[in-house]
Amino acid sequence: MGIFDFLTGEFIDVIHWTDDTRDTMVWRFEREAHEIKYGAKLTVREGQAAVFVHEGQIADVFTPGLYMLETNNMPIMTTLQHWDHGFKSPFKSEVYFVNTTRFNDLKWGTKNPIIVRDPEFGPVRLRSFGTYSIKVSDPARFLSEIVGTDGEFTMDEISYQIRNIIVQEFSRTIARAQIPVLDMAANTRELGKLVGTEIAAQLAEYGLSMPELYIENISLPPSVEEVMDKRSSMGVIGNLNEYMQFQAAESLGRDGAGAAAIQAGMGAGLGMQIGAQAIQAGPWGARPVAVGNQTPPPPPAIEKVWHLAENGKTTGPFSKAAMGRMAAEAKLSRESYVWTPGQDGWLQAEDVAELAQLFTVLPPPPPGS
Repeated sequence: MGIFDFLTGEFIDVIHWTDDTRDTMVWRFEREAHEIKYGAKLTVREGQAAVFVHEGQIADVFTPGLYMLETNNMPIMTTLQHWDHGFKSPFKSEVYFVNTTRFNDLKWGTKNPIIVRDPEFGPVRLRSFGTYSIKVSDPARFLSEIVGTDGEFTMDEISYQIRNIIVQEFSRTIARAQIPVLDMAANTRELGKLVGTEIAAQLAEYGLSMPELYIENISLPPSVEEVMDKRSSMGVIGNLNEYMQFQAAESLGRDGAGAAAIQAGMGAGLGMQIGAQAIQAGPWGARPVAVGNQTPPPPPAIEKVWHLAENGKTTGPFSKAAMGRMAAEAKLSRESYVWTPGQDGWLQAEDVAELAQLFTVLPPPPPGS
């Protein structure tokens, strides 16, 4: 083997990395015992950064492009090596390629429920999950703070830590926001932006950034959701007495026997009505009195309760009588925003017919006026 073949085997003159994976964040160029030739070509592709580490110190960071490794292209390396201009000796350095593209569709979620205080339901437990994307924004800092000397660093090695950061900040944000549970679905986008903003500084210490954070769902415990479903069903049914009568009539009319039973019941009821009229008429021909099936009175209506919104906070619930006292004490005005279950959003008190009456009733003139 000639001297040229020996030098070819000992010196590296082309340095590049072609990533064929989806989760590799950092990959160390395998040079083994070979030395990098002075003037070698370094290829850094789009979405990559090359970090040179010399004798345990981060020397130079190369962004996408094609480089000839010479003293004028490696100012920090030149200083560390104490090279004079034109120094031609090969050198030994570790080269780390860092993936600077986005890692998308990463999952996060609350392992344990978060306890928050809801203005309507009181203390409730919430769970949430979603997705996020992560990106290396500072390759040198990421290498020194997280990767170290790992020759191949993947997203799985840091995803657990990032999930913990997201869940911690999500818990703090959801507790401070004081958004009612029933309104959280309409505010997931704003909550995601708040959480992303709060954790940006902490991720920057690792050399990372989070371009996107999505909250896909915020849910209550199954037992609470079941009670809410029953409450919604009662609202759809309306009058429970009428609904039960309808169900009974529908079950009887599903077959012929049911129809015959209905006709027999109508005939018997008519006969009883005629007999009662004959008894009341008597032998003197008194005017007959119609006797019919007396329908029991409907159940009393459920009294509405109201919530007030003032200075970004909600109070209540208050009965209509309490609202009347508040109106008399000037604690409730026409412009006050109110809400009651079943109402579409917040309305001013003067736009609600039941409450507008509170402002139109004037006291009588005082005695002696």
